[in-house]
Amino acid sequence: MARALGLLSGGLDSMLAARLLSDLSIEVLGLSFVTPFFGPDKARKAAKQLQIPLTIIDLTTLHWAMLKNPRHGFGKNLNPCIDCHALMLQEAGKLLGPLDADFLFTGEVLGQRPFSQTKPSLRAVEKTSGYVDLILRPLSALLLPETRPEREGLVDRSRLLDISGRSRKRQMALAEQYGLKDYPNPAGGCLLTDPLFSRRLKELWQHAPDPDLREVALLKVGRHFRLASRCKVVIGRNQKENELLEDRAAPEDGKARTLGFPGPLALAVGRPEPGDWEQVARLTAAYSDGPTGQPLAVQLTQGDRVWNLQVPKMPKEVFQPWML
Repeated sequence: MARALGLLSGGLDSMLAARLLSDLSIEVLGLSFVTPFFGPDKARKAAKQLQIPLTIIDLTTLHWAMLKNPRHGFGKNLNPCIDCHALMLQEAGKLLGPLDADFLFTGEVLGQRPFSQTKPSLRAVEKTSGYVDLILRPLSALLLPETRPEREGLVDRSRLLDISGRSRKRQMALAEQYGLKDYPNPAGGCLLTDPLFSRRLKELWQHAPDPDLREVALLKVGRHFRLASRCKVVIGRNQKENELLEDRAAPEDGKARTLGFPGPLALAVGRPEPGDWEQVARLTAAYSDGPTGQPLAVQLTQGDRVWNLQVPKMPKEVFQPWML
């Protein structure tokens, strides 16, 4: 029996590709990667539903290095999809021998995405990965050149599909046919496709060309404000985010909370300077439940140092120009 190793994002297309190959009496193995921008949770659910084994690999270091200078550029936002897919397939290919797998597969659909799923883009992914001719895309295979596993009889090409374009009608019909009911919406898989996150990451790069990955992780949380110095203030939007900010605070960061009124935790990242503290306090007060126009006490903390500042609560709109 042939064995195939596939990139399993947990989305419908990758699930259908795995199921289609399973129906061709091919043993299917799933592979999912972890970076600060996407994780394996959806893949875990998909693998469980498909009843296939799943390998999870942390790709953070290699992915971060690629993201700084992607050979094929970015998509609409900071999504280097061609280079990202190539990197994942390159790493997947290294597992063919250890896992005794014969070829790789993905759930990519020709023409579904204008940047990364055109014929030239798919070809670029193959060449960059170094595994040309070993990457099968079962959902669009009949619209693409024949691959080695098809030529060698490991896969019956006549039973592969010719899906193309952005419509998901055929995929949804297949899902019903296969009894796949629990699958996510097509959007939201990678933070780098999100306009707000991409804008924040670009801004971070302007101030820190080689930022700590902790600062990158903080981009996912809260409201962000850039002060005149390099310091940035992140304000939690709810209790869960306040707790996340508390957990991710470094010793050199500043923390601020209003006293006497409910309010958020504000985290001042980037070694706040002496002149930053009043601005941090004013921001914190503005997003508290204290009365506007009244002086509020704000507790500030940095390392072992704890002190209070009294500042007036100003309308949030005053700080809008600082927001990222």
